[in-house]
Amino acid sequence: MVDVSHKTATRRTAVASAFVDLSPQVLRALPSNAKGNPLEVARIAGIQAAKQTSLLIPMCHPLALSHVDVHAEIIERGVDCGVRIEATVTTTGPTGVEMEALTAASVAALTVYDMTKALDKSIVIRHVQLERKSGGKSGEYRRQS
Repeated sequence: MVDVSHKTATRRTAVASAFVDLSPQVLRALPSNAKGNPLEVARIAGIQAAKQTSLLIPMCHPLALSHVDVHAEIIERGVDCGVRIEATVTTTGPTGVEMEALTAASVAALTVYDMTKALDKSIVIRHVQLERKSGGKSGEYRRQS
């Protein structure tokens, strides 16, 4: 791991997203999923994953997170048909929370996949990406659309 002991603790926030491509048939079946509500289960899984990032990614520092939120919404616009996931993570510390936000979005997307795979084997998870971050020496970042 990188030594961050010399860095000043600052407020740091990161937002990451992912998209799960689902067919219209799978989207219609979401409310009656036998395993429960995929969007709510994905939200809880993403929050749990953010808190466990340092156990999953070997060189990540264990961080005391002050806030984690995961939002999953159904999208039905043109070619985009599926679930968009957005994860927001905040801490006050010497290193950023980009990996925690990306892990939360990834695990939430995998949870949607797990809960819908019985209906369709062609599900695709795409665009797992950092949307924005703030704090730290490198300052602000915002993905250009």
